[in-house]
Amino acid sequence: MGLYDRYLALRVRRHDAAAPDHVALVITERDLLEAGAYDTLAAFYDWAFDYGAERVTVYVSVLDEAAVPTLERELANVPAPREVAVRGPEDDRRADAPIQVSVGHGGKREFATAVRNVAEAVDAGDLDPEDVDESTVESELVFPEEPDLVIKTGAERLSDFMIWQSVYSELYFTDVNWRDFRKRDYLRAVLDYENRQRRFGR
Repeated sequence: MGLYDRYLALRVRRHDAAAPDHVALVITERDLLEAGAYDTLAAFYDWAFDYGAERVTVYVSVLDEAAVPTLERELANVPAPREVAVRGPEDDRRADAPIQVSVGHGGKREFATAVRNVAEAVDAGDLDPEDVDESTVESELVFPEEPDLVIKTGAERLSDFMIWQSVYSELYFTDVNWRDFRKRDYLRAVLDYENRQRRFGR
């Protein structure tokens, strides 16, 4: 680790504010075509847990659905320090692992499915409409946890990412492309987060 990286790491660790507990990363299918892309992801997992995160969510936006099976297989095999749950577009099982990976599982579809499940429970008489609240919807989401920090590489656009969960998240956009993303870029994102005053919509 270079001198500048050590400097950033020291600032992050000594900061008065807490580091993010849940970090989310938004990358694209094209990002994963670059040489070393999966090695960078493995390193990202290590950086996140080394600097205080307890959960990591990775959202991979996909243009070509035919690529999903290959992406799912490759992402499931990335070395990781914690258990990994990978979910594709048609997989609505709840992801409870410390590392959660969404492969083309869009936020609009996830939210629509959750609402439909709640409506069906009401229609079947298993749920009273008066009992429906935020936690009811959240219980039906594939990725139920709210990220503290969302990192987007390469452009200031999130696309169809965790629409419900990220409403109060802190967003960090970097013009560094995924192929060039390094530990110092991660530390800059965490330090930026620590320097913010979170308002949670207030």
